[in-house]
Amino acid sequence: PDYSDYRQFLVPGIFAQSVVFGSAFTSIGIAEDMQKGYIDRLLSLPMSRSAVLVGRTISDLVRNVFTFAVMLFVSFLVGFRFEGSLVGAVAGTGLLFAFSYALSWIQALIGQNVSSVEAANSSGFIWMFPLTFLSSAFVDPSQMPSWLQPIAINNPFTIVTNACRALYN
Repeated sequence: PDYSDYRQFLVPGIFAQSVVFGSAFTSIGIAEDMQKGYIDRLLSLPMSRSAVLVGRTISDLVRNVFTFAVMLFVSFLVGFRFEGSLVGAVAGTGLLFAFSYALSWIQALIGQNVSSVEAANSSGFIWMFPLTFLSSAFVDPSQMPSWLQPIAINNPFTIVTNACRALYN
């Protein structure tokens, strides 16, 4: 695709970065609930043990949907357009949310295994920065140094971002 309009290149990368960063709330929330004893109280009730994690990850997914809606509105104000089909736009957005939901489960694991909310915050974000910045979110990997190109091209974040770009455009 022709990305001579940088908005059409950048906005899907910003969307992807935002939903990935939004998944970090899962680890922070779970760590906080564990620190306060809330999860222990829930687990003493006659309910499925997985309900706590499923509820947390789904609530964070819903938060991501609202964040995405605001970002989509602003992106339209700055000139971004879905140049592909409506089905492609819906599929691209669904892919973003599926990726975010999958990462929420990684964050849930982090939140369960750290000792404090502060540790969850740093542990939850520290791996996301290289994931997003060593990707095609902001720059086409062909413009990167030759040693960095294979890292960026094979990054799962790049794959999702490029798939969304293709579906959106």
